[in-house]
Amino acid sequence: MTAGELAVVLAAVLCALGFAALVVVLWRVLEAMRDLRDELARLRRDTEPLLEELQTAVDEAREDLDRFDRILGSAESISSHVNGATRVTRLALSAPVIKTVALASGTSRAASRLRRKART
Repeated sequence: MTAGELAVVLAAVLCALGFAALVVVLWRVLEAMRDLRDELARLRRDTEPLLEELQTAVDEAREDLDRFDRILGSAESISSHVNGATRVTRLALSAPVIKTVALASGTSRAASRLRRKART
């Protein structure tokens, strides 16, 4: 056997060993991919009900928030109306109440002066 033939045989053996190693690696990768696919299917199966529950909770929260927003709008409207009515009532009644209090105070002072004069 010549050196050229020995080199060809050695190259063929090395190529065969490399190919065998490549087949083993690819086989392991294929097994890992199958395991990953199975885990992904299990994950989807397990998370699907959770995602549906989450969507339901988000929808309910959105409805509650809309309801709260309507209630808050109503409360603001009522507050505005009450504030306006209070201002109108204060303007309408403040002058007569002040005059009535002043009249009562003046009458009480006058009565007390008259009582003092009547005693003397």
